[in-house]
Amino acid sequence: MRRPLTVAAATLVVGLGVFGGLACGGGSKAAPVETTAPAPLKRLRVIFPEGFTVREMADRVAAVREIAIAKRKVTPRLTRAAYLRAVERAVPPPRFRKDLKQDSMEGFLFPAGYEFTQATTAKELVADQLDAFRERFGSVDLSYARAKNLTPYDILIIASMIEEETAVPRERRLVAAVIYNRLRNRMPLGIDATIRYGLDIPGTESLTKAALRSPSPYNTRIHTGLPPTPITNPGLASIKAAADPARDVDYLYYVRKPNSLAHYFTANESDFLRRVCEYGYACD
Repeated sequence: MRRPLTVAAATLVVGLGVFGGLACGGGSKAAPVETTAPAPLKRLRVIFPEGFTVREMADRVAAVREIAIAKRKVTPRLTRAAYLRAVERAVPPPRFRKDLKQDSMEGFLFPAGYEFTQATTAKELVADQLDAFRERFGSVDLSYARAKNLTPYDILIIASMIEEETAVPRERRLVAAVIYNRLRNRMPLGIDATIRYGLDIPGTESLTKAALRSPSPYNTRIHTGLPPTPITNPGLASIKAAADPARDVDYLYYVRKPNSLAHYFTANESDFLRRVCEYGYACD
């Protein structure tokens, strides 16, 4: 198994190096034998940042493949289409299967850096991602989440939303607390990233009134509870936050501060709406 590499930045890399070699030998009296040596296996690398969806990972595979062809003069077996087929044929880890509401591998493909060669298949890469996911998820303490009647799959779904909602690491557990509190109070989560995922609306586009009223099961403005699947493939920090939210916090709302990546958190709806207006987002 190719072990995942630590992801320090959301960049794609085609690494340097060569795997393998050719050894020949023979007695001095033996006639020379002509052979055609296989091309040496060149070491390549693909990096999947935290929060990538399956389709974004497939796009990254395609981009790395183009670089390998153009700059390394090798043609990997990995292609975008082959990666998507391998994901479609993959099976989630056993501990999650009973809780799946629909057939989806979103969330299970651990985001990290993976080494491969031009001979690596898409099935092998996906298997490496699943191995990494099982190892990382297995290190997380789920005791608090279980006490709140949340399943491992629930935690993965929550982690995917935390990954989309936070850019400041210290806020992960606070966003997790908001999600826990809203679930406990049977309130819609109101996380627009889930709507975007369900309707395939990029973050560069505004959500229309029609989108906000959509009956999609991913519309957490109108449906209570969690969306049916994760909306990204979260990293370990978000998974840990989902399993261990901030304690003794009554927050139910948050809004991003202007000119900042940080959020303002509050338990009061009037305070929240006042901040939304003050920050220039919307005023009733």
